[in-house]
Amino acid sequence: MTKSELIAMYASTRGRRKKDAEEDVNFIFDAIRDALANGDKVVLTGFGTFDVRDRSEKRCLNPRTGEPIQLPAGKAPAFKAGRGLKEAVNPKKN
Repeated sequence: MTKSELIAMYASTRGRRKKDAEEDVNFIFDAIRDALANGDKVVLTGFGTFDVRDRSEKRCLNPRTGEPIQLPAGKAPAFKAGRGLKEAVNPKKN
């Protein structure tokens, strides 16, 4: 599903205009991005947790030339799925 498909589905199921639905979806994405940029954790109960993790410096190979390069340390966004999302993706069989 793409962002535009998500917006269209939200608009049709909630009876909203696409422009209003796009603003709502963008607001949520912007709020998550801003919280992560400030070093905060975003917990959506039943869905999952967005967090920022430290990434250490590492040696890699340039895929084009094959020569070794050093990637600097930094931060990376991360997502950990919650129980509700895991169960929806992999339902228990009775």
